[in-house]
Amino acid sequence: MSCPGPKADCAMDHVLNIADHYFFTPYVYPALWPEDEALRQIISLWVVTNLGAQLIYLGFGALNFYYVFDHKLMKHPQFIKNQVRKEIQLGTVSIFWMSFPTVALFFWEVRGHSKLYDNINKSSLGWPGVFQSIAGFLFFTDMCIYWIHRGMHHKSIYKHLHKQHHIFKIPTPFASHAFHPLDGFLQSLPYHVYPFIFPLHKVVYLSLFVFVNIWTISIHDGDYRIPSPLIYLINGAAHHVDHHLYFNYNYGQYFTLWDHLGGSYRHPSVLLGKGSHDHVRKLMA
Repeated sequence: MSCPGPKADCAMDHVLNIADHYFFTPYVYPALWPEDEALRQIISLWVVTNLGAQLIYLGFGALNFYYVFDHKLMKHPQFIKNQVRKEIQLGTVSIFWMSFPTVALFFWEVRGHSKLYDNINKSSLGWPGVFQSIAGFLFFTDMCIYWIHRGMHHKSIYKHLHKQHHIFKIPTPFASHAFHPLDGFLQSLPYHVYPFIFPLHKVVYLSLFVFVNIWTISIHDGDYRIPSPLIYLINGAAHHVDHHLYFNYNYGQYFTLWDHLGGSYRHPSVLLGKGSHDHVRKLMA
């Protein structure tokens, strides 16, 4: 399968090649339908994107829920009835609808309109550029998501979009993708915009796309084991649970930088003996 357009490098061509070789071409599409035809690529991208995102969400979410998440938190008075089922229902539906605009961006990449590249040795950036692009991706997306997320808390927007996510005051890993679809897509938009602005290796891009989904699950799992020196730098589950509980704090995705700069940083309650686990322990005692 070729990747038409001004550049012959795109992030999803490798994924489509594998899907075409092992599944779509032998079992799904008629032989006369070319693999690089636009409509076929859009359909294939939608199937791969939707199934891939659902598998990451449900698969890693389940592992995290059963092996990391502290089930005692389900005894917290703010843990709502049938919460896990509601989180999964909202999460799977949200991913389904989010996949449509996401595929439009993936298709634009596949047609060669991004700055994604394939061969490190032929790139003027070399290996230093790969590591710089990872740092740039994390910084850029963290900055953008902070302001998008904070904007979602504006009173004129919150009740229409972001409120659905905040009904889960004591989130489980399955709350990670339990958004209104438009809310979820807008918060994911910086991931897709970055390779249209800055050069990025396509394998790095795909790896980061998986990473950000897993990270999103991890900050909802109630596990607070961040090394002490990094507490003020890394936005982990301890910070994000406080965001669910106290609303106007800790909007960041990976780091606490923008919360510090924006005056919205809150030191994790769990580290002060006032967290959700402490509340549950008092109730059980």
